[in-house]
Amino acid sequence: MEGKKILIVDDEKNIRNVIKEYAKFDGFETFEAEDGMQAVEMCRTQDFDLIIMDIMMPKLDGYSAVREIRKTKQIPVIMLSARGEEYDKLFGFELGVDDYVTKPFSPKELLARIRAVMKRSAAPAPAGDNNMLKFEGLEINMSGREVFVDGKPVSLTPKEYDLLFYLVRNKGIALSREKLLEEVWGYDFYGDDRTVDTHIKMLRNSLGDYRKFIVTLRGMGYKFDAGRE
Repeated sequence: MEGKKILIVDDEKNIRNVIKEYAKFDGFETFEAEDGMQAVEMCRTQDFDLIIMDIMMPKLDGYSAVREIRKTKQIPVIMLSARGEEYDKLFGFELGVDDYVTKPFSPKELLARIRAVMKRSAAPAPAGDNNMLKFEGLEINMSGREVFVDGKPVSLTPKEYDLLFYLVRNKGIALSREKLLEEVWGYDFYGDDRTVDTHIKMLRNSLGDYRKFIVTLRGMGYKFDAGRE
């Protein structure tokens, strides 16, 4: 992680300082913005490897800032918020946010999540994913990261793609929430089962009638069952 650039966006200087000190100790190069507007301007002129973005800020909130930044750059984002309701997380994930940390947080946990997001972002595409897979009217181009429902392209968030592709590559296998967190998000102890459930809900909504292929295993997790009616 040496030399990786992190933009820390929060209107509370104390929080910026804490994150900065831990990130520098871990070898990251840090930059700061005190509101969403400043973050957007910085991203227009500089490149960052990851953004830590607070939600409630003056001038421009975190959600709006991410939306503006994502118009031109696909930088991984970890959102910070004092609110932990499912709706807030769902809204952030729909914007393509990579992770969501609720205040107050452990700096060590945040650093673990930063490393996990960076590791995922740098990971090459799995070998052997060159074919277009088809399950009734659901078509999945694994190498091209494309999904079609009844011939029409479907736009998924980066994490929805990752989750769907992992489920498909392990079709028919029962996968616990903990396993999905470890393999798709890159961490287990720091994960939250609700993160998986929220993304499954989003993914099912995106797949329409073919949501039936993602089967809930009560008390355990999920599996992709292509033969399910």
